[in-house]
Amino acid sequence: MTGRTLRLRRLRRLTPGRGEEGAGRAGRRAASKVAAPKVVALGGGMGLSASLAALRRITGELTAVVTVADDGGSSGRLREELSVLPPGDLRKALAALCGDDDWGQTWARVIQHRFQSEGDLHGHAVGNLLIVALWEQLGDPVQALDLVGKLLGAQGRVLPMSAVPLELQALVRGHDPARPDEVDTVRGQATVALTPGEVLSVQVVPTDPPAVPEAVAAVLDADWVVLGPGSWFSSVIPHLLVPELLDALVQTKARRVLSLNLAPQPGETEGFSPQRHLEVLARHAPKLALDVVLADEAAVPDRESLADAAKRFGAAVELAPVARQDGSPKHDPELLAAAYDRIFRMHGRIGPWR
Repeated sequence: MTGRTLRLRRLRRLTPGRGEEGAGRAGRRAASKVAAPKVVALGGGMGLSASLAALRRITGELTAVVTVADDGGSSGRLREELSVLPPGDLRKALAALCGDDDWGQTWARVIQHRFQSEGDLHGHAVGNLLIVALWEQLGDPVQALDLVGKLLGAQGRVLPMSAVPLELQALVRGHDPARPDEVDTVRGQATVALTPGEVLSVQVVPTDPPAVPEAVAAVLDADWVVLGPGSWFSSVIPHLLVPELLDALVQTKARRVLSLNLAPQPGETEGFSPQRHLEVLARHAPKLALDVVLADEAAVPDRESLADAAKRFGAAVELAPVARQDGSPKHDPELLAAAYDRIFRMHGRIGPWR
């Protein structure tokens, strides 16, 4: 996409909301229809699901861009047997976008249902099988995911970040507890996520994977891009390792918010402070700029250090209560939605959204 094409697309998108004299009723109606921000959320697993469950409450213009490096469980088995993209994180994103009505919640439960048996179906999720069946029928992963979303009544769109399944590789110090000072190459998302050692860096294989064009276009056309929360090395950083997607994240005129985790993840980020999450992100994508870093106020013991780390990205820190009240390290969708909504209003270029 050329710079001129992008500018024209953005101009067409913004024009109805300008409210010039003479626009008339049709112009005012068009303006009301584009009041919600276009938001792209990147990640995978339960972290992305939490973000989507919040974001769908404040915008109908929502796209999820999902990592495709999973190699464990049902996804890993289908990936190995059928040479397809791992469907699990895509399924979770679709479930998170289901509405709160009976239709949405019924379908969310159905696609998340796992078979329990003594045979080959044990552990497979219904949604994984449905997604893969449509991939085989249609031969187009994006078209198939759009069709599943339509069936579920999903309040947004789900896209894979790459058109090919990726292998995650990590340099890990102390992966073997018997050799705590040695650095090994650890392969596979499931293994990296559970390593007892210290993850130093990650990469994907192939090292120059093709991005899904629709995902790149969504990032370039967004008003806001949300990265995280989620497994830092296996769900968040992999998006920055797809060159075309990283270029889009660097070049987009959208504002970018990074949503931090509520607690370090055992194995992958054991002992990480909030600011260290930013430091490793900067090592993997030194050209990436951010506008806002969102963190739970109770999860930041050293606010000054986090603010200093955020300044390296050009970002401000927003602290808000976004955790569930039961003490678990999980985001509350309503509280997270309120935090995103406030950020979009305070830092956005256009608004109000509603």
